Amino acid sequence: MASLLYFLAVLAILVVSHEFGHFIFAKKTGMGVHEFGFGFPPRFLGIQFKKNNKKQWRLVWGNRDLNESDEEYGTVYSLNWLPLGGFVKIKGENGEEASDPDSFAAKKFWQKSLVLCAGVLMNILLAFVLLTAGYVIGLPQNVDSMTDVSRVSDRRIEILQILPRKPAEAAGIQAGDVILQVGDLQNPRLKQMQEYIDAHKNEQLLVRVKRNDQIIEKKIQPVVYNDTGKGGIGVAIAEVGTVRYPFFSAIWQGVKTTIFYLKEIIVAFYLLLKGLFAGNGVGEAVSGPVGVAVMTGRVAKLGWIYLIQFAAMLSLNLAVFNILPIPALDGGRQLFLIIAKLRGKPVSQKLEQIFHTIGFALLMLLVLVVTVRDIANFRAVIWSFIKHLL
Repeated sequence: MASLLYFLAVLAILVVSHEFGHFIFAKKTGMGVHEFGFGFPPRFLGIQFKKNNKKQWRLVWGNRDLNESDEEYGTVYSLNWLPLGGFVKIKGENGEEASDPDSFAAKKFWQKSLVLCAGVLMNILLAFVLLTAGYVIGLPQNVDSMTDVSRVSDRRIEILQILPRKPAEAAGIQAGDVILQVGDLQNPRLKQMQEYIDAHKNEQLLVRVKRNDQIIEKKIQPVVYNDTGKGGIGVAIAEVGTVRYPFFSAIWQGVKTTIFYLKEIIVAFYLLLKGLFAGNGVGEAVSGPVGVAVMTGRVAKLGWIYLIQFAAMLSLNLAVFNILPIPALDGGRQLFLIIAKLRGKPVSQKLEQIFHTIGFALLMLLVLVVTVRDIANFRAVIWSFIKHLL
């Protein structure tokens, strides 16, 4: 249950910030906004404020058409039944009411482009704010290559991955375990530990790890890796620590980290799309709502600062995904806007709507495929959750 609540909380922050970007820039460019909604319709409940008196308001129940609502009331702020997204309904966004000065269709190219890209910009800004706050508070980072360790605390060797069919897996070591001791080494450094295991590859070593609040001891015999000829126990490890910066330094670090993550995510999306077009299918690293919910719960157990970092990464993923030139996404709508600008006349609204509908259907099919795979991969976690509810 906690995992679901964490997931919904993170999702709410990401979606609201994204849609708030569209909303605020639409308002600033003089566009009318019919509805600002969290979740996908049908609508559960909405609230409207009177245009000339914000102290007067009314509730809007159900899914009735708001375009026919009383002209004295403004934007409807709504909660909808499917809590996996959000939307902003802008006046004239589908070409209607083009003669009205507050219509999306009546605005200039740069104004419409700004509104379409505003959600992406807001997600990038959110990631920057989260990462900056993390650096002020103290953010977990890989520190094995850091030369200035004056701002690092709680240095530790953390296991990132367990390699299949290797001694660590056989001994029950898990990803996320913190290594406290290997042989005679207490709280080893990364390079020191690697050199020690290689030097004692013919011996059985005591490995002591910390898992949550539990201390676990195992006897492990290293193996020799064929590719390097060096000894190892079959784990991918990193030396991590909590890194803190003064406020203004944290801002600069937040900028650099946001740009770095953004670049890495763009490359990852490129490789994913390249694989899809090559017929390689969806990679194992791609997760749908179920997979993200499970990962959110696992990250939350590590601590809320990890959750901040994870939310920043999700926000940047959402930004890059939405700007892709795929129909039904912000990038797809921007693509049609650019085509209209180059042609000197708008694209047929009927034709554009067909493309967006097809694009949305294909996206939902992709989500369905990934979700089915997520359910298969995390069936034990999901079954445990269901039993807990019952």
